[in-house]
Amino acid sequence: MMIVKQYIKDFEKLGFGIFVHFGVYSAVGKGEWSKAVLHISNEEYAEYAKNFIPAEDWAKKLVAHAKTAGARYITITTRHHDGFSLYDTCGLNDYDTVHYCGRDLIREFVDACNEGGIVPFFYHTLMDWYMPSYEADFNEYLAYLRKSVELLCRNYGKIGGIWFDGMWHKPNSDWQEDELYGTIRKYQPEAMIINNTGLSARGALGHIELDSVTFERGRPQKINTEESPKYIASEMCQVMNSHWGYAENDLSYISPADVIKDLTVCKKCGSNFLLNVGPLPNGYLRTIDSAILEIVGKWVSVNREIMDAVPCDVKIENKDDDFILQTDEAYYILCNNLPMVADPNVALANGSGNYELRFKTDKRIKSIHWLDNGEELKFTQDGSDTLVYTTPFSYGNHLVVRAAKAIFE
Repeated sequence: MMIVKQYIKDFEKLGFGIFVHFGVYSAVGKGEWSKAVLHISNEEYAEYAKNFIPAEDWAKKLVAHAKTAGARYITITTRHHDGFSLYDTCGLNDYDTVHYCGRDLIREFVDACNEGGIVPFFYHTLMDWYMPSYEADFNEYLAYLRKSVELLCRNYGKIGGIWFDGMWHKPNSDWQEDELYGTIRKYQPEAMIINNTGLSARGALGHIELDSVTFERGRPQKINTEESPKYIASEMCQVMNSHWGYAENDLSYISPADVIKDLTVCKKCGSNFLLNVGPLPNGYLRTIDSAILEIVGKWVSVNREIMDAVPCDVKIENKDDDFILQTDEAYYILCNNLPMVADPNVALANGSGNYELRFKTDKRIKSIHWLDNGEELKFTQDGSDTLVYTTPFSYGNHLVVRAAKAIFE
């Protein structure tokens, strides 16, 4: 019998989170891998670290952006591959914000999250470009890694989880996962433990203590848990442009519509959606990042009910992009390709023709209405056969993905 742990189900209920890549590389302004890819020396990188001094209110503004977007948790890079820590390493080394700018940024972050009702999660690198022991004495490095993780688990109160990244760099090494994950369980027994499998192994299961699989920049799929003795969640992480950390000259942004579609596809699969931002060195977001979060937040505010809905087995016939979610009282029908009422000379789709949805269900439906404007939709039911007559967006409105609520009798 599969074990289902409540904290994993609670993680799924969070649904939507903000990923934050923030560190010395933010001051470099050329992406989170800039030290390695651009061959920046330790001495030069240390000079950037001296200039990495976030604004006093950076964490509060970050939490405010997350709330505007409708997100319920934030996962932040406490230490990335460059080895620089945003938390007090308490003597493990002096390569942290306490030594460089006199502040524990993770304390500031956690306090802002707790004050704002956002669940804090910690990203922590596994690979490390700073510690010589990573290459010279791997066992010594792993002891250092565990002590680092222990500090995060002991010093910041209850956290939502820890998100590891980089094991793919040494896939054949013994990472002593039992000891690493055991350290977390000792201090944070209900923290999600996530270990990113990277671009090459999306959705792959791993160690028994891992609580979620990852889909980095890839649409989530149904997880094969036949070989897992416990229930496993899933999470898709997505970047808005070509870098995770701030890159001044990266203009290759995806659209807000694409973000909304990613969010809804994650809902279709029962997967969490983790949307990345790369703050400026002062901790504030670029204007375009905050604008996209605001637009996504408008969609979430209109369709907030579906954030608590779950996937169901009822399928819409002959429409691969449309799907149905469910709660105890209703179905939520999500439509991706609705037209908008407009003059055919100025719109690609002008609302002409019929856009009917057909599906089979043993539920008797009392009424169906759009969530955005409350408009009632006509429908028929003949036994299990259900036919819904949708209507187009009115001129001046286009929400990308439109949701209708079908209430059960």
